[in-house]
Amino acid sequence: MVPPLVLDIDGTLTTPDHRVDPRVFELLPGWDAPVVLATGKAFPYPVALAEFLGRDHLVIAENGGVIYDGVETTIDGDPDRCWAVVEAFLERGGDLGWGGDDTVNRWRETEVALSIDVDERLLREVAAEFGPGVEVVDTGYAYHVKSPDVSKGAALETLADSIGLSPASFVAVGDSENDVSTFERAGKSYAVANADDAASGAADHVLDRGYMDGTAAALEALRDGVSPV
Repeated sequence: MVPPLVLDIDGTLTTPDHRVDPRVFELLPGWDAPVVLATGKAFPYPVALAEFLGRDHLVIAENGGVIYDGVETTIDGDPDRCWAVVEAFLERGGDLGWGGDDTVNRWRETEVALSIDVDERLLREVAAEFGPGVEVVDTGYAYHVKSPDVSKGAALETLADSIGLSPASFVAVGDSENDVSTFERAGKSYAVANADDAASGAADHVLDRGYMDGTAAALEALRDGVSPV
């Protein structure tokens, strides 16, 4: 039997140029166990992907701020405090970095995402002035201003319990520091080869290949009943 999965999206189910890899639509629709999509993106993105995969909508969005178990949505975090940090950052000359694109934060409910090209030093300096109730997480694709007690790992505990499973029954695959908490709760964890130092250090195994190349190899091995490494 295949294990339940908790999968990051960006950098894990994608190509190096940020497209969803078509192998996702070959490997995941028939996966005979729950598949949780756990991402830093806003809620509509993983729900849409689950829909097109023909999977139950088991979703962790906004780095754990939004959880959906197919029936009930759970929201956690302090978006007002996050926006206060961002507004102070903007007042001091910062920029969200998305140009005219407002879709990045349009549906975001618990945090704020800024482009990876913004002034990180200034952003972290402003966030520090707001004290321990807020943090900045670098996912490699964006800086997320979020509540520190919100995480993908904590969300996995909540979602797994709601569907009658233990977090330790899951296999996790990811690529960045926001996946560390997931790796800590899952029974087995794999970092793709393009993973940052935090994810690579926290994973049980680092795969030989990056992006969906690594994830596909791991899923194929799990499907065939052999170790991915």
